[in-house]
Amino acid sequence: MDDDLPPAKKITGESRLPGDPGVADMVARIIRVDHAGEYGAKRIYEGQLAVLGKSPAAETIRHMADQEAAHLKDFDTILNERRVRPTALQPLWHLAGFALGAGTALMGERAAMACTVAVEEAIDEHYAEQAAYLGEDEKELRDLIVAARADEIDHRDTAIEAGAERAALYEPMRRAIKSGTKLAIWLSERV
Repeated sequence: MDDDLPPAKKITGESRLPGDPGVADMVARIIRVDHAGEYGAKRIYEGQLAVLGKSPAAETIRHMADQEAAHLKDFDTILNERRVRPTALQPLWHLAGFALGAGTALMGERAAMACTVAVEEAIDEHYAEQAAYLGEDEKELRDLIVAARADEIDHRDTAIEAGAERAALYEPMRRAIKSGTKLAIWLSERV
């Protein structure tokens, strides 16, 4: 899965430009935002399952939710080991994630899957950028991100196979949710 990623740099942040945050700050941002993202994904799937818990799609959603819970556990561990503060926006992501999941699920299984496609597209791009930034001195974190990215790509592909692209208003919904996800990423890195 990392054949589409550039090879790891010798040292993290080697391509930093003047004025860019320092390496330690960037690594903390990476850990903070990935922890927040996995927490948000967990809440999205909880919202979807609250609505679709007995539907044919529930088993697929539960499988993706279990993978997100494992990612969250991994990022929670590294967040605590490195003493990185979590995002202050976690209470907002608690509510917004659940609302997004439940709201799209109320529109039907295909809309719930369209939500997954949009979020996972944004996360795929985000994780690819992070993996490219991290060097061999951050191999453990880079490997964790690459492994999580592989699961996120699989979630996106599974959602497409489940009919996401046939959801009513698929393209506007995908664009809006993907833009919102990118905004959440930007905010969680900083706040």
